[in-house]
Amino acid sequence: MPLPADVRFMNAVTAAFALVFALLSLAVLVSWLMRHPLFNLGAIAVQGDVTHNNAVTLRANVTPRLAGNFFTVNLAQTRAVFESVPWVRRATIQRQFPNRLKVVLQEHQAVAFWGPEGDTRLVNNFGEIFEANQAEVDATDLPQLNGPVGQAPLVLDAYRLLSAQFEKLDMTIERLELTGQGSWRAVFENGAAVEIGHGSLAEIDSRAQRFVATLTQISARYGRDLESADLRYSNGYALKLKGVTTLDPSDKNDKSVKR
Repeated sequence: MPLPADVRFMNAVTAAFALVFALLSLAVLVSWLMRHPLFNLGAIAVQGDVTHNNAVTLRANVTPRLAGNFFTVNLAQTRAVFESVPWVRRATIQRQFPNRLKVVLQEHQAVAFWGPEGDTRLVNNFGEIFEANQAEVDATDLPQLNGPVGQAPLVLDAYRLLSAQFEKLDMTIERLELTGQGSWRAVFENGAAVEIGHGSLAEIDSRAQRFVATLTQISARYGRDLESADLRYSNGYALKLKGVTTLDPSDKNDKSVKR
């Protein structure tokens, strides 16, 4: 026979109280475990790229800014703390039971200086701009790149394209700039300056390729090195060789060799 309504009600109330008591007990147990010293962060294992950071620098930059224990530490905030350390590009954070964190770092790989002379910013191999102590840069012959805000990836791509072309002439780009008007200008280690002009990467690459293909012949003819060149012509270029003067009958002051 079915139980009376009042008995069913009492059973339901009893079950509900039992469930609430169990949940409260579980909450108390979890709270106690989360506060137990066993789970206080005791160590952080750092792996990956640590060329520019060591245990001392990381401890000084990171440890004071961490909060919580194994259960309560915010991994997103912890990642942001590590990524704010100089030279750190990416950080991956994992918990390791019962009281450790595993951190894998990826450092910036500096490939160029960025901005005008004296600027402290650098460009990594992804075309991202970052700030770090330039005295810690491994290479001493990095080029100087410059351009409008947000154009670092484009300037880096252009540098790679043009460098491959001018390497055929044993010419190394020291500075490459994209002006606010969209014009390219390169300065080389030997002091030569080349105005490349406007255009897409494909257009400036084609222009540089045409220039490189014929410069050797002209330089050999005069036995002189390049001083400057202007590639902003649709069907050729103008250049100036060191110590070479050519006179145009119509212009006694003309000192350029036009191709």
